[in-house]
Amino acid sequence: MNGSTIRELRMMEDLDAVSLLYAGIWGSRPGNSPISAEVLRALAYTGNYVAGAYEDGRLVGASVAFFGEPVGTSLHSHITGSVVGRGVGLALKMHQRQWALAHRLRRITWTYDPLIRRNAHFNLTKLGALPQDYVPSFYGAMHDTINGGDESDRVLVAWDLTAPTPPEAVEPPLGAAHGVRNHRGRPETASTDAETVLVDLPDDIEALRLTDPDTARAWRLAVRATLGGLLAEGARVVGFHERRRYVVQRTTATTTRV
Repeated sequence: MNGSTIRELRMMEDLDAVSLLYAGIWGSRPGNSPISAEVLRALAYTGNYVAGAYEDGRLVGASVAFFGEPVGTSLHSHITGSVVGRGVGLALKMHQRQWALAHRLRRITWTYDPLIRRNAHFNLTKLGALPQDYVPSFYGAMHDTINGGDESDRVLVAWDLTAPTPPEAVEPPLGAAHGVRNHRGRPETASTDAETVLVDLPDDIEALRLTDPDTARAWRLAVRATLGGLLAEGARVVGFHERRRYVVQRTTATTTRV
């Protein structure tokens, strides 16, 4: 766990610290943390998952989750964040996984912004979670530093705790075609009936929101239409290629893994 100590939190002073930590990570306005200490207290008191990661006694990350549907089998992870790298986020998810298994749960779900490459890589490649649904504007417009007023489209992923971790690399098969291509920083869309569709992402959507909101908006709409449309049709994401594009399969045809 790279020197991090992770423990469940219940005391108000610890929960106050988590709320402030999240406000700093998301760049929220004063008094407008993504989750309040009072809500954290209620979740922790009723037996849900609230945990913090510490290094040298300093809170550097936290994760919050609550029981979800189907009842008795699933945990929904609402928010996880850290202020340092070095594997704190992964350590928190592994701790959450062990907590869920100890409570006889079989899966964890959560949402993430499908335009953020590092999150897609972490969720799909490192953990082996699989996208289940694309939800446009899940939270409405968000005005923190990270989201920059963009619509909050989210992909819901499910992490099967009983399944083996998949190989880290997925090589698209011959015949795969781009539904969205990154062309000189802008999204270029194309209609395709290929069995395997590739959906590129921007290099850094968070920077684009600050420097070129129109291009950021174009990316949101292109990925929403293509990835969201494919998932709505019943296609499934089978990998995240070269840390920059979704590999989406329309059929049950075998995808080569390397």
